[in-house]
Amino acid sequence: MNIWTQDYEQLIFLQDRSIGFKAIIAVHHTKLGPALGGCRMMDYGNEEEAVLDALRLARGMTYKSALAGIPYGGGKAVIVGRPGTAVNREAWFRSLGKQLHKLNGLYITGLDLGSTVQDMDGVREETAYVTDTTGSLGADNELTATMTAYGVFLGIRASLKRAYGSESLRNKVIAVQGLGKVGFKLCRYLQEADAKLIVADIDAARVRLAAASFGALASSPEAIAAVPCDVFAPCALGGVLHEGAIAALDCAIVAGAANNQLATPEDGERIHGRGILYAPDYAINAGGIIVTAAELEGADAAKAKSDTERIYGSLERIFAEASLRGLSTAAAADQITEELLGKQLF
Repeated sequence: MNIWTQDYEQLIFLQDRSIGFKAIIAVHHTKLGPALGGCRMMDYGNEEEAVLDALRLARGMTYKSALAGIPYGGGKAVIVGRPGTAVNREAWFRSLGKQLHKLNGLYITGLDLGSTVQDMDGVREETAYVTDTTGSLGADNELTATMTAYGVFLGIRASLKRAYGSESLRNKVIAVQGLGKVGFKLCRYLQEADAKLIVADIDAARVRLAAASFGALASSPEAIAAVPCDVFAPCALGGVLHEGAIAALDCAIVAGAANNQLATPEDGERIHGRGILYAPDYAINAGGIIVTAAELEGADAAKAKSDTERIYGSLERIFAEASLRGLSTAAAADQITEELLGKQLF
């Protein structure tokens, strides 16, 4: 599926030259409710890369919300900039907040890669259409990241049950690519379940910390996808499952937290063709958006955790339907989700 041929409700380009601010908001679908999706801040190579990322992520949020059974659509904001550089972050995020307010609730933003709770506080200065602010459910004890990791942990167990007949992680080898907030928390869940970990991250300090905390073995970011393991868990950026990487996989299962893991739709078929069980990303990593929905509904952490636990059954359904329909799990997940959306996205 060519992302450029898909219908989107809005694609908005933002710029404030006086503060060096440039951003993009993509709203994919709001027929089931306001679009949800965090604000990502990255140093994109060019504007086209930023647009494509926003479009892919927004569509993924539509599918994630629908499959998770929450009444929201999909959207995404991306700010073009390098996190950690000397910019006026408060001014940047307040500028984003001003635009969100003009959308009058069509899109609600929150945390994502490169943004912080303090950044969301800046958005809150200009609009109420933001989550994950100081004192909120999503920001409290990093619940958004924790539930994302918990959902992936449950999804790995569901995948092991499908592939091996048992969900036990004891002595199973899990290769975790990416040790950010979600990847690191996932490692803790896995280590407590007696899994053996191999980890990689571009930040060598995070790798050392994982080795000390979990007894993990280290791999390089370039080699981690090809290490022999039971489960490869991509938890960094998207697009890691491309033709070359899939050919090199030495695992029974791919199940991780990263968004948009497949570089192209055809890559879902390539994984299937290799006999590797793939847990579709927007099914397994829905814990964060479930927390956001709970926050907007005024629910508590216990409700968010209970709803996140449905990820296990959602994956079981995808695996069963893929087998029944003779499809890859990626294609089966899309079909199930589009049926939930009433087949007609627009």
